Amino acid sequence: MNNKTVIECDVLIIGGGSAGSMAGIRAKELNPDCKVIIMEKGDAKYSGCIARGMDALNIVAVPGVSTPELYVESNSIACDGIMDEPVNYKMAERSWGMMQKLISWGVCFPTDENGEYDILQVHPKGKFCVTMKEPNLKVIIHKRAIDSGVRFLNRTMGIQVLTQDGRVTGVIGLNVRTGEMIVVRAKSVILSSGGVARFGLPNSGHLYGVYDYPGNTGDGYMMAYRAGAEVSGFEYTMVLYITKDINAPLLYIALTRGGHVLNAHNERRDKNYPSLKTLFHEHMFERSGPMRIELKHLPENKIKEIENLLFTTERPACERFHQGRDNDFRTGEIELWPTEVLLCGGHGLTGVRINENAETNIPGLYSAGDTALCARGHLTGAFVIGEVAAEAAVEYTANRNHQKIDNTPITAFLNHCEKRMEMRSDVSIDEFEFKIRRIIGDYIQPPKNEYKLNRALWWMDRFREEMHTVPNISSTRDLFKSFEIDNIIDCATLSAIASKERKETRWSPWHFRTDYPEQDDTNWLKHIVLSQGSELGQVNVEYKEIIKMNQ
Repeated sequence: MNNKTVIECDVLIIGGGSAGSMAGIRAKELNPDCKVIIMEKGDAKYSGCIARGMDALNIVAVPGVSTPELYVESNSIACDGIMDEPVNYKMAERSWGMMQKLISWGVCFPTDENGEYDILQVHPKGKFCVTMKEPNLKVIIHKRAIDSGVRFLNRTMGIQVLTQDGRVTGVIGLNVRTGEMIVVRAKSVILSSGGVARFGLPNSGHLYGVYDYPGNTGDGYMMAYRAGAEVSGFEYTMVLYITKDINAPLLYIALTRGGHVLNAHNERRDKNYPSLKTLFHEHMFERSGPMRIELKHLPENKIKEIENLLFTTERPACERFHQGRDNDFRTGEIELWPTEVLLCGGHGLTGVRINENAETNIPGLYSAGDTALCARGHLTGAFVIGEVAAEAAVEYTANRNHQKIDNTPITAFLNHCEKRMEMRSDVSIDEFEFKIRRIIGDYIQPPKNEYKLNRALWWMDRFREEMHTVPNISSTRDLFKSFEIDNIIDCATLSAIASKERKETRWSPWHFRTDYPEQDDTNWLKHIVLSQGSELGQVNVEYKEIIKMNQ
């Protein structure tokens, strides 16, 4: 751990997925001379939740079809009222322009013989989901970023945001292959490294079950939190409903093309576009699951359309999986199943608090994508808020010099790494992660109550202490995984605190409190905001009102 590289840039982006790559492109569009670096834990060409292709742009206010105002109203319903309107309005307002930009880059949005786009209804009100047919979406965006002059630091995990006098000065990173420490001096930082996909534990026995990027361990959330930024929505503990035993979607691909959803009693559940929440609620609480999808009633062209999306735009592994399960889309059924619990901004309400300019409460620190709290922003939110963050960051860095970096946290980090690399035991880092995530599933995954949440907090305190003595850390892989586990533990702590604080049931079943089974708008129609306290381990809890457009 004596190796250290120091580099400089104007705008540093942590996370090279959809939001981070789009932020890099936009920064170079605004100022080609701006030095932009994207630090990515994997390889940015195929990293992020949209690692390859996509079948729709989830939120587009198509002129003549829908409006940003209607989207804000619709999404507020989906969020049970816990949604700041300005940031979601800006995302919807810019969505059509973003779609046109993607088309100019060669991204395919199919049209019919009249030149009309295929627009699906998946929101409570209005039609906003525009069908896309682009198996190489991420490749196109990555190439655009490379061609614009963005520099990528692949296989590098962002660890700590550095600040001086309350302002961002850079980031400490760790190369996950070599163990080299990389310090980037930056005038501004955009955090876009995903949510917490690797949080709970799937019942498949594997360490991973959802279809988000497997490197998403809450790195961006905790980098922001430890730098003093506010986070919120950690009580929104999602469970996805996907194809059983493979981390791949199918529900909305099939549902929006006429597929039937049936429960275990052969009762239809595909009317009025059921949400993930309603399906999981029926599966878990009414005990009428598992659900399954039936396609045999569809014409051949529709079945082929579904197969094409699933086996190409999604990924070829899906075809091999269904063949191995003898799943015949023309005669049989495809079983669905709930995943482990996760935290996410794009599909949920968890994230770093930002305003409509993607600014956090820390000068020079911005956030986008699943890391940011643009409630249920999906892919459109990643693209648009990524651009918004870049615009604000480029403006902030103009005519600013780099601040001097305090070496104290850098030295402390080096010493911390050296101590961890000396840890020897019979417990592998993977076994330690397995135990932590099993406990998260036991006590934080809904349904929740005071007892379970207190037990979760007890266990997270214990795991935090055991992190210093229990796991074996003898390689660079073990080292960077230990930092991922730090983030998982701390995100679980914040989730338990927020869940315990919100004494009601909301977004059922995601925050279903058996001891407070009713939604209480009188007392709880507000944000629960968390920030780091002045003492080590202290978590400040505040309530903040919902921000409306007219405020």
